[in-house]
Amino acid sequence: MTIPQSFIQELLSRVDVVEIVGRYVPLKKGGANFMGLCPFHGEKSPSFSVSPSKQFYHCFGCGKNGNAIGFLMEHAGMGFVEAVQDLAQQVGLQVPDDDVSPQERERAAAQRQRQATLTDVLEKAATAYRQHLRHSPRAVEYFKGRGLSGEIAKRYGLGYAPEGWRSLASVFPQYDDPLLAESGLVIVNEEDGKRYDRFRDRVMFPIRNVKGECIGFGGRVLGDDKPKYLNSPETPVFHKGRELYGLFEARTAIREQGCVLVTEGYMDVVALAQLGFPNAVASLGTACTADHVAKLFRFTETVIFSFDGDAAGRRAARKALEGALPYASDTRSVKFLFLPAEHDPDSFVRAHGSDAFARYIADAMPLSRFLIEIASEQCDLGTPEGRAHMASNARHLWEPLPDGALKRQLLGELAGLAQLDPRDLADIWTQGAARDAARSRHGAAPPAAEVPPGGGAPHGMPGHGGARPPRRASRGEASRAPAWAGTQRNTRSAPSGRADHAARLLLSHMGFLDELSHEDHNVLCAQEAPHGPLFAWIEGQFHEHGAQPWAVLRESLRGHACEALAERVMTGSHAQTEGDTQELRVELRGLLNRMLAEQLRQQETQALAEASTDPAALQRYRALQARRVALEKLAHVQA
Repeated sequence: MTIPQSFIQELLSRVDVVEIVGRYVPLKKGGANFMGLCPFHGEKSPSFSVSPSKQFYHCFGCGKNGNAIGFLMEHAGMGFVEAVQDLAQQVGLQVPDDDVSPQERERAAAQRQRQATLTDVLEKAATAYRQHLRHSPRAVEYFKGRGLSGEIAKRYGLGYAPEGWRSLASVFPQYDDPLLAESGLVIVNEEDGKRYDRFRDRVMFPIRNVKGECIGFGGRVLGDDKPKYLNSPETPVFHKGRELYGLFEARTAIREQGCVLVTEGYMDVVALAQLGFPNAVASLGTACTADHVAKLFRFTETVIFSFDGDAAGRRAARKALEGALPYASDTRSVKFLFLPAEHDPDSFVRAHGSDAFARYIADAMPLSRFLIEIASEQCDLGTPEGRAHMASNARHLWEPLPDGALKRQLLGELAGLAQLDPRDLADIWTQGAARDAARSRHGAAPPAAEVPPGGGAPHGMPGHGGARPPRRASRGEASRAPAWAGTQRNTRSAPSGRADHAARLLLSHMGFLDELSHEDHNVLCAQEAPHGPLFAWIEGQFHEHGAQPWAVLRESLRGHACEALAERVMTGSHAQTEGDTQELRVELRGLLNRMLAEQLRQQETQALAEASTDPAALQRYRALQARRVALEKLAHVQA
């Protein structure tokens, strides 16, 4: 989906970053800005600043910064297009797409409206289930028996679906409304058309997307009925292969603790939150997919999968490994935690304590070791045949890894186990990939033993650039998001000079341009590149669009020659230009006076050089010197 840059600018000019951030972070007025605890790293005193004039946020502690779109991507884990659509819906704008027809746009708008309606219906049901819980001693006793407090139940919105076939009829008077079936709350009998509630006599776990909207439910029986757990079906708003239970509730804890713990069930998540591990999520009755892993890596660089130590747990871990391989870059960590077969995370912590579970987490198996274990299963590495079998198994696990140090080190380790030179092993795998490609061209499937775990064609041999994740970001996400989404900078900014600071003040308070003289504008635009062209660009934007906040200017600069300079001067702790507006005007005036004095000094030198041949040049020199001295005195007083 290609979203025009002009629309992004229009959108950012209409939304209020303070309002957007304030929905997720408690903010308090502090001078010209709003301050709060940074949602991207743990801290006890507020260092997170949101500027209403710049329409930008910045953390002095971790360096995260960005606009409203960037905040939704960084904090809520949305993709670029999703964040734009979310903000556009809030301000009543229709997101344009140059690549689609008007009919497709209309269908997309209708689908978004339908999804919003479905989440409203599901939220209404969630409210009813929470109310039913208060009046069901048996359900309350079940949660208490699992050690849950009222606070945890409230945080996760736990509820209860009463006995009876049509209890939702008291919540939705129009029980035959098609939305109830479409949302998965009601089942319609195909034979006689009769309707009844999907969830009956179950404790309920609402499932929320990263925006906090209710998109489905998980229900657990209180007795021994089957199935023990029941999920909402696939609907227009609920897709098990992409959603994770508890991610919305855990997102802040994930960032604070620097990792996410992926478990297998709802109760694991809420029980671990109760026991001091609020950074846990769970897959929804399905294997962990590549989409799950990609979503988790929006929130953290470390993912730890927790599985039972039995055969089923090992199978689930292998599926998770396959989903994680394309994302296991050199800067990301994927680990696997295996509990004793008789325990799940909840029971283990209750039996052995939080400290013991924390040690298990710390000692979790790295992806590299688990990959080697999986490749070596049922292979006798004491024989050439066993080593060859291991190497064949390893190829399809190694190939999806992104090219980098990890992938190359693993090639060396696997080659060592196979007792081969790494180059020889790479050659063998390259030949195997060529054979698979030839079979594919001729319509023949690879031998069963050589089918890649993910079902995809082999790729990523040395020199081929590595593997790409199975899901590619849309053009909008891939090309636009990284430039402004608000990331921490590891490189130090260049020293801030007068031109830097003047640019910073004007980019932050564009309205100051209206108060400058023609001489001031000339001085600014005469600065050496890239500063002079940047000042000329700012002036042009001001004449064309009026005063705009930095968030909008940042988008307008995309692809411009001055983009790097503007981003540099507006990034980092030195970039904060908030305060009393009149004081900032005086500060800019002082900078301009010094810059003008410097220009006059250069003109003096030129006039003095011309004095030997031009009698009037000496008089010009004296006039220039007098004015420069006066400006320097004024600048000194202002300083």
